[in-house]
Amino acid sequence: MSRLYHLRPTGMHIGHHNMLQRAENKMGVKPVGRLLISMGLPIMLSMLIQALYNVVDSIFVARFSETALTAVSLAFPIQLLMISVAVGTSIGVNSLLSRRLGERRFGDANVTAMNGLFLSVVVWILFAIAGIGITPWFFQFFTKDAVIVAYGQQYLSICTIVSLGLFAEVICERIMQATGDTIHPMLTQGIGAIINIILDPIMIFGLLGFPRMGVAGAAWATVIGQTVAMLVALCFVLRKTPDVQLVFKGFKPDLKVIKEIFQVGFPSIVMQSVGSVMTVGMNMILIAFSATAVSVFGVYFKLQSFIFMPVFGLTSAMIPIIGYNYGARKPQRIAKAIKSGLSIAALIMCCGLLLFQIAPGFLLEMFNASDDMLAIGTRALRAISLCFPLAAVGIVFGSFFQAIGKGAYSLFISLIRQLLCLLPSAFVLSRLGGLDAVWYSFLIAEMVSLVFSVIMFKRTYRKKIAALVSPDGDTLPSKAEMPALTGE
Repeated sequence: MSRLYHLRPTGMHIGHHNMLQRAENKMGVKPVGRLLISMGLPIMLSMLIQALYNVVDSIFVARFSETALTAVSLAFPIQLLMISVAVGTSIGVNSLLSRRLGERRFGDANVTAMNGLFLSVVVWILFAIAGIGITPWFFQFFTKDAVIVAYGQQYLSICTIVSLGLFAEVICERIMQATGDTIHPMLTQGIGAIINIILDPIMIFGLLGFPRMGVAGAAWATVIGQTVAMLVALCFVLRKTPDVQLVFKGFKPDLKVIKEIFQVGFPSIVMQSVGSVMTVGMNMILIAFSATAVSVFGVYFKLQSFIFMPVFGLTSAMIPIIGYNYGARKPQRIAKAIKSGLSIAALIMCCGLLLFQIAPGFLLEMFNASDDMLAIGTRALRAISLCFPLAAVGIVFGSFFQAIGKGAYSLFISLIRQLLCLLPSAFVLSRLGGLDAVWYSFLIAEMVSLVFSVIMFKRTYRKKIAALVSPDGDTLPSKAEMPALTGE
């Protein structure tokens, strides 16, 4: 048996004959540009649905009471940490699984999927225990208001203890995406979000015979939506994902596979969490000017999610395509995926740049902005959005690193951008040029991180992609064909 079809002893072997007969996955044969769009569009749509849900959810809680909104806002860092762990772990599963499929090591792909689900259960247990332990005192660290503390404890305890749906759903979605299926993950996220949005007013305000539950109702609406989405996702993986077979009987955790998952997943977890640290730091700088400046920063984050989410959806589709073709040793397809990803991401970000430059007032008025907020926010949106096209390159290169198992490189770039460059430059500019100058720290941070991204990409591309020897005669693009990628 050739090395291409080698299987580690796992107890889940698939016969050599069956592997030879199995049709090539679409990620290895379909035209890359069309493949990236067909896989990316459903993910983009599902991410936009999630962004919309976050806004709607906050509206319902705010209508219950401002105190309830404060309590839920204070709980957000813990929820953000949970999402970071779920997404980071799932990226590790996605990267490893797509590479195993590209190598046609189907037995190992099955083991990867099973260990991913196992990790979702382990992480859920850890957060449930942490939720029981920290909830009683967590909110007292921020406020002495008994009502806020009580609301916060109700909300966070439910969201942590009943969080299995969150972790397992995300893992199942990434398993499907790793096989090239992005339609069913989109349906899964859509079903969960719709159930959540429907249940929010019913359970918060006590409609249709339900008791009036307030913030506890918001929490139950969230976890019920997550749980239903998890069950739907599991059904899709079991019935609609032929490239991966979940075998629960006799399963034992594989420490080597778990280590490989976290080689990409752990840097992604840290990278996802860096954003919350950056937000805290920026708020500390902005509050010295006014509370309105902090509000503008918060509004910016809600608005920019509708620009960045499609790009993240695109790169979520790009990761399994690159990972599969890296495992299949097809450098031409890897190069085409990167070039297509760069083109589409840059187009999306340029559209976002134009929107923020032309209509900042319209965007801010959706949040019932005051005159002061309009004045500050208009200048802020125009200044920050200058970094959008540069960010497109960094996001695509970061996804390339994750796809080939170099997640630490993505983490390094994220640390440079959000902590080592953005916060210090924002602090210095706040002292030298005042509030309006602070917003340009985003452009400075993106320029610096772009330099590092290009340098690391060129070195990694030459070492990893140039070293590939394709079994079907595929060759690496010449320097003349790849000027945009190599800079030569």
